[in-house]
Amino acid sequence: MIGGLQLAHVASHEGITAVEHLADQKPHPIDYNLISKCIYSSPEIASVGLTEQQAKDEGHEVKVGKFNFRAIGKALVYGESDGFVKIIADKETDDLLGVHMIGPHVTDMISEAGLAKVLDATPWEIAHTIHPHPSLSEAIGEAALAVDGKAIHG
Repeated sequence: MIGGLQLAHVASHEGITAVEHLADQKPHPIDYNLISKCIYSSPEIASVGLTEQQAKDEGHEVKVGKFNFRAIGKALVYGESDGFVKIIADKETDDLLGVHMIGPHVTDMISEAGLAKVLDATPWEIAHTIHPHPSLSEAIGEAALAVDGKAIHG
């Protein structure tokens, strides 16, 4: 009804916010830049934050880390090794600007990036979060390392 992101999780949160307003609970405003966007296709697509081009258009000098699923053992086991995780950060401040994923189960994994955005985490902090092995989420840690040219398995 109100336009914007046409996703069930967004509409649900907007509904909760509306009810909280009605109940005079003073809800925290929705920051649409922190909402994970998901496309439930094959392969899946998920993102949060700015694209590389949007970041540049906003005046950021960016650094980018990208890591392919074909270097992730669990993706090979699933037989779904197409795709990647891409992390965009501000070159000067190391602020996390955006995370974009295409591949197996990325709509399940995007929440890690969403939480990182909410907490204002840096790629270094994401990279130093120990990701289980073997797991698809290792691609997030590797992409975060790749932001500074330090990917281990790529």
